[in-house]
This record gives sequence, structure tokens and C-alpha cells, in this order.
Amino acid sequence: MKAIVQDRYGDAGVLHLAEVERPVPGAGEVLVRVHAAALNHGDRVDLHGEPRIARLQLGVRRPKVAIPGRAVAGTVELAGPGVPDWAPGDAVLCETSKRGFAEFVAVPAARLAAKPAAVTFEQAATLPVSGTTALRALSTVDVDENRRCKVLVNGASGGVGTFAVQLARLAGATVTAVCSPRNADRARALGATEVIDYTRDDFTRGAERYDAVIDLAGGYTVAGMLGVLTERGVFIGSNGTGGPVLGPLPRLATILTWSIWRRGKVKVLLNRPDPADLTTLAAMVADGRLRPEIERVLPLAETAAALRAMETEHARGKIVLTV
Repeated sequence: MKAIVQDRYGDAGVLHLAEVERPVPGAGEVLVRVHAAALNHGDRVDLHGEPRIARLQLGVRRPKVAIPGRAVAGTVELAGPGVPDWAPGDAVLCETSKRGFAEFVAVPAARLAAKPAAVTFEQAATLPVSGTTALRALSTVDVDENRRCKVLVNGASGGVGTFAVQLARLAGATVTAVCSPRNADRARALGATEVIDYTRDDFTRGAERYDAVIDLAGGYTVAGMLGVLTERGVFIGSNGTGGPVLGPLPRLATILTWSIWRRGKVKVLLNRPDPADLTTLAAMVADGRLRPEIERVLPLAETAAALRAMETEHARGKIVLTV
């Protein structure tokens, strides 16, 4: 089968299309024929091996797993032993443990969710990681339409942010989006009532107060963002990027420290694979309530170009590869 292979750390130029052995599903696994795969921040970490502390898990000198890619949608090709619930031809979506940028990937059956017919494979591929992270963020927010709950999303134009804005609005919140000016109109189209241009305005210095601040981009101190919360407000922080060695660990430590001091008011946003979340999101896409923002669709062979675009341009939703 064809797959994108990375045999060393570096820039996007280290990625190349190669012929590799097709995986065989083991007990409890399903072989999925990949139709679409979406790029995520974790793919950049895998590419560069940065922050370097991540190499303790990824591989110290070179990647332990040569094929990147975590978010896929496709059809079941073969069910392994002990998998009674999936059959060849079933349309599915899932989060993988890498190996997704390929024609086939073996995945634990417990991670699969059914893809509704009304959802395209490209749309479905955006839901693992980005969609599920946004859904998990909103699950911690107590949205009360009667008191006009206000939610601020910092990093509203990225893969997670575009879902977070929509999900907050669907829950009945009034949404403020923080993004670059080129993405302001898109944020409003997704449901943001107010848009803050982070290149001109610092919302942490303003007088407005929010019932929830969902931080997906960093750029502001945790203390500053806590300062714009209402009395019952909550701060949900992602682990961000950080420096080349420790990456997000210092900021994560700061968030965890604040979470001890302000128990229940400060939460770390962590994603975990959950097919129930994927089922919920896919149903919302199928009935038109939720719209994956796909910036561009490229063939698998252009994965390197897709990652370059992801790194050099301001985020505008998701980039999807077709296989």
C-alpha cells in the first residue's frame, strides 16, 4: 500500500510517499481503508520531534512509528478476530495512534464510530481530535441561556476553535471570538457575536467579563485570562505549544497550579479518543447543526505541502488529505 513515511525528524521535506506493507488487523482490531485524513497539531509535533521532551515517547533518534496521521475516515476492509460489530463496507471515522496517512490503517474496533451517509468522508475526518477536543471543552461549561452566558474562544479560527465557536453557540451561549482580522468574517459566520482582533486589542485588559474562557492559542498570561472571568466563570486551557525543549509543560504546570488554588474554576483541556463523542458530532454534522470548516483538500501525495501550509499560514479551519 502507499503511505506517507517519515524516517527522521525535520521539516516537511522529510515526508515522502512510499510503498509499505499493508497492516494485518489483530484480535479486536479492524482494517480501515482510508478515504480521508485530517491534519492536526500533533502531526507537527511528530514531524519535528519538538518539543524534544516528546521524543521520549515518539523515539529519541528517529520516529518509532514512521507513518504519521491520527484522524481518519474510511470504510472497513476487514475485521480481525473477535470483532462482531463491524463488517466490510461499513463507513467509519476514528482517532488512530498514528499511521493514518496511508491507504489502510489497523485500528482497535473500540475506537470506531459509524459515519452517517449525509456526512462526507472529508467532513468526518475533521471530527477526531479537533471536534472531540472542542466538545470536551464545552462539556465543562455551564451554559445557561436565561442568564445570557458569555463564552470567549481564544484561537477561534483554528481546527478546534471553529468547532468550539459553533458548539458554544449551539448550546445557547453568546460567543466572543479572538482571532486575526482575516478570519473575523468567518468567525461571525460560525456564530460569534463579537470578534476581537488580537493584533490590536488585548481582551485581558478590557472591562468585559465572561462565564467561560476557552484558551486554544495562548498569547496571554493565565492570570490575565482568569481576571476576565465572572464570579462563577471557568477557564479551560489547552496545553499550547511552548519552547523547543519542554514545549507546553511550563504553561501546563502554571494551569495546574492555578487549578489547585481555584478548584473547579481552572481546567486543563485534554483530548481522549471516545467514539461516543464522534457519534454525537457526526449526528450534528448530518443534520446541519455543525459545519466542519475545511480550508483545503489535497491528495495524500501532497502531505508535505499541506503541513507547510498549516505551519506558515494563519489557521482557517482544517486541512484534509484524500486517499
